[in-house]
Amino acid sequence: MVILGIDPGTAITGYGLLEVKDHKITHLSHGVLLTDKNLPTPNRMLSLYTQLNDLLSQWHPDVLVTEKLFFANNVNTALAVGGSIGVVLLAAAQRAIPWIEYRPAEVKMAVVGYGRAEKKQIQYMITKLLALPNPPTPDDAADALAIALCHAHSAPLRKAKNLS
Repeated sequence: MVILGIDPGTAITGYGLLEVKDHKITHLSHGVLLTDKNLPTPNRMLSLYTQLNDLLSQWHPDVLVTEKLFFANNVNTALAVGGSIGVVLLAAAQRAIPWIEYRPAEVKMAVVGYGRAEKKQIQYMITKLLALPNPPTPDDAADALAIALCHAHSAPLRKAKNLS
């Protein structure tokens, strides 16, 4: 199973790709998709869509996972990120790639074992669990890998419960 974790954003969308085979989790790739801040929003969404489709064509993931978005204070940020997640879901739906989302506390619990872990703790554990030479950067890519790791750890339980 190839898992694509996505940390959506307007300027920067992080991604992390893992493969789970015979109960072993292997790091495939991670990075960011960037859009030009000087472009109008529709053009930025098109750029994100194009880059994401290139990524999907290259890796053929079996599942796409994101974190459940929560914005209590900043409506503008919520709308912008909502547009990005919409683009991500459209690209996945066009390829019939299932989508699963996890609460932030679930991601932290799956990676660190503590639902209120700090970013540095998460990056440390990602580095150790995936045997990476250095902590993944930037933060957006690290977040995407954490989301993918959460699914790698949760997928067997979800399958047993017939959740997806």
